[in-house]
Amino acid sequence: MDAYGHVNNVVFLRYLEEARVNFLFRPDKNFKQGSVVARHEIDYKRQLVHRHTPVDIELWVTQIRAASFTLTYEVKDGDQIYVRASTVIVPFDFEAGRPRRLTEEEREFLQEYLDDDKEEAVAA
Repeated sequence: MDAYGHVNNVVFLRYLEEARVNFLFRPDKNFKQGSVVARHEIDYKRQLVHRHTPVDIELWVTQIRAASFTLTYEVKDGDQIYVRASTVIVPFDFEAGRPRRLTEEEREFLQEYLDDDKEEAVAA
C-alpha cells in the first residue's frame, strides 16, 4: 500500500510474478531447464485501493518465438481492469550462463494458451 491507500506499483509486479510462477511451474508442466524475465511492460488503468479481497489475474500467451515468449495479463475484478501488462520471458541455461531455445515440450505447452487475437486488443 502506498501513502494514499492504493496498491503500490511494485506490488503489481509481485502479483504478475505469482500468476506467472503458478502458470509455468505446475507439477504437470514445468520449465525445469530455467527461464528469466527479459522485459515487463505495465499499463496502469485505474487505482486499486488496498483491501483484503483478492483480485483476478487473467494470463495468456501472445507470442512464441524460438528463444522467447510473451505472457500478457489483466489484473481485474469482473469488467473492472486495474492493470494490463506483458512479460517477455527467455528460456535460460543456468549452467552455461546463456539463453537457450524453447524445447518442443515447452512450445507445445505454451501453444495451448496462445491467443494472438487478444494481443491486438491489449495493445489498443
